[in-house]
This record gives sequence, C-alpha cells and structure tokens, in this order.
Amino acid sequence: MAHPVFEINPAPPVASSALLQAFQQVVTPHISDNLQRLSGITGLRRFHRGRKLVGTAFTVKARPGDNLLVYKALQDLQPGHVLVVDGAGDPTNALVGELIMLYAQQRGCAGFVLDAAIRDTAAFYEADFPCYARSVSHRGPYKLGPGAINCAVTVGGQVVQPGDLVVGDEDGVVSFPEADAQRLLAAIRSTESNENAIKAEIANGRIEQQWLRKVLSAHGL
Repeated sequence: MAHPVFEINPAPPVASSALLQAFQQVVTPHISDNLQRLSGITGLRRFHRGRKLVGTAFTVKARPGDNLLVYKALQDLQPGHVLVVDGAGDPTNALVGELIMLYAQQRGCAGFVLDAAIRDTAAFYEADFPCYARSVSHRGPYKLGPGAINCAVTVGGQVVQPGDLVVGDEDGVVSFPEADAQRLLAAIRSTESNENAIKAEIANGRIEQQWLRKVLSAHGL
C-alpha cells in the first residue's frame, strides 16, 4: 500500500522453526567467512547479556530520531521476526526503550537491530532481550514520520531485505537471504571441520604448523 508519507508493505513470512534452530548452533564468524567476508552488519553495540539472536528480518526505514513506524511495526510483526531499523545511524534520539522492548517481547519479537540509538539500556541487559544498536541517548524520539515498512534498508553497511535471516551473537550481526541458508549450513560444516583439524594440530605443541605453512608459503615466506 503506497502513501505520500508512509510506505507499508506486508510482513515477510517467518522462516521455519527448524531452520532458525539450525542457526542457533552457528557462530557469526563462520557465517561471515562463507559470505566472502564482505557482508554483515558492523559498528553496532550489543546491549543484552548473551542470548543468541536468530530470526527473520522485519524492516523499518525511519526518519532519523523518529520512531512512528516502529510503533506500526510492533503491531504487524509476528513471532520470530527481528525488528531491523534503518535510522541513518543517528545518535541523537533513542528510537526504542524499555516499554517498546516489553511490548515486543509479548509479540514474540526475536530481537532488535537498529542503526540508531536506544535508551533504558539496563532493562535490555536485565531482560537479556537481544538488542544491537548504534549508540545510547537519554533523549526520546519524535513520532511524525515519514518512513517505510518492509522495504530494503541499510544497517551498518549492510543492505537488509525484509525476509532475510538475521543472526547475532557476541561477535556481531550478519544477515543473508533465506534462499542461501542451506548452502551456508553446508559450507559452515566444512569450516567447522577444518577449524577442528587446526585445533588438533595446535594441540601437538610443535612450532611447525601446516595451517601456518600453507598461508606463509603462498607468499614465499
């Protein structure tokens, strides 16, 4: 549905519980390594304790410092959605806080990823509700618009499409099309196997290591 001020598109379907569960066991560096190390969201801070973030992107493009369409998104999202907000990286006005977090929890939201500021950070930490954001500000938001829901957004240098899978942990946040999920899972299994072999080699205590030699010899070192 188009509007001169607001663009409201339908919510993307949430990925299957089996697929979401599969990525609960995957660390973001292994995903990043198999996305050519070029993709992924950077520059955001984690404001919860340690809960893994896995879900389907529900995107919002907001005017800097304005959260009107975040309110709309909260009513439209479904359990398993991750609220992904392009707030242009503005640090001045917080777009979410404790009240929005509490309501999002009731709605089954998997977590927040915001290129914007938040406030009430102690509440996010206490609840261990997955939240990655650009910064913190005590100043609250405006509620005027304009904005868009479920369109392509940019967060921390990454274009996120509605329906993309979003995974976050202590090392940061990555996103990718759901259509790429099975390829990634297979590639990640290979990465894990290779790293386990390297760990076993390191454990032998020798200075000469094949995994080091492989990299150095390619440069004549």
